[in-house]
Amino acid sequence: MPELPEIEIIKQGLSKLLPGRIIADVWHDWQKSFPNAPADVARFLVDAKIISVKRRAKVLIIELSSGYSLVIHLKMTGQLVFVPKTSEQKAKSQKQKAEKKFGGGHPTDSLINDLPDKSTRVVIDFTDEPKLYFNDQRKFGWMRLLPTVEVPQIDFMKKVGPEPLEDDFTVGVFIERLNRRKSSSIKAVLLDQTVLAGVGNIYADESLFAAKIHPATPVFKVSKAKLVMLHNALRQILRTAIDKGGSTDRNYVDAKGKKGSYLSFAQVFRREGQPCPRCGTEIIKIRVANRGTHICPKCQER
Repeated sequence: MPELPEIEIIKQGLSKLLPGRIIADVWHDWQKSFPNAPADVARFLVDAKIISVKRRAKVLIIELSSGYSLVIHLKMTGQLVFVPKTSEQKAKSQKQKAEKKFGGGHPTDSLINDLPDKSTRVVIDFTDEPKLYFNDQRKFGWMRLLPTVEVPQIDFMKKVGPEPLEDDFTVGVFIERLNRRKSSSIKAVLLDQTVLAGVGNIYADESLFAAKIHPATPVFKVSKAKLVMLHNALRQILRTAIDKGGSTDRNYVDAKGKKGSYLSFAQVFRREGQPCPRCGTEIIKIRVANRGTHICPKCQER
């Protein structure tokens, strides 16, 4: 599933491409991917101008001039791919296409191949002829059209925790949020979207390794000094992931045709069997919070 850095990169890319464009038409092939009344689509989506693209946790919000917004959750296998007019007019080469397309989300060839394909669920056409494709192999993601003023009131938005990269996400706030589940394992709490927004398996493993905390340790057993280290590590690792293009290690294409590269810099995630970069001990994979978890058994002793 795309995590906070991947969704942030999609937001940044679409923020440069979509605002000011007017929606001409919408097509969809799966009602659960686009659960909107045809009358609302005709009245509030078609002919609306895009005002802005925002992110909250792992959700994207495309604000429209009609007073409505498209709220998008990619879930496990969702993708958004923007294809300019020139790319659909037989670009001279695949390289030229890649330089002019923008895509992000689950790493499959749909991000770089011609669209629509068998995974395409929604196509948004713009009056100046580009298209925005929502692809989703497993059909868990969705695009919901809602009044903009109601977006903060949907269940997800009311329950989701604070953004870990915001300036007001201090060490004090971090510790207070973790202590809401102080008997749970530290990794389970990091993954809880009601505690923190947008942190997933990759960044939980990486930040716990950086802070030398075993993922199964209950929150109340982690010292304040270690929690301070974890707070700093989490923020730094998320920023690094955004700078490196996210965690996708194949087929991710950003606005400049650059593939995500963070996993090539990861310290423990998917490094089982390799030496720890700190102490040389073999990295192992265990199971914590019902998730595959990568640790150094020496650096992260319980």
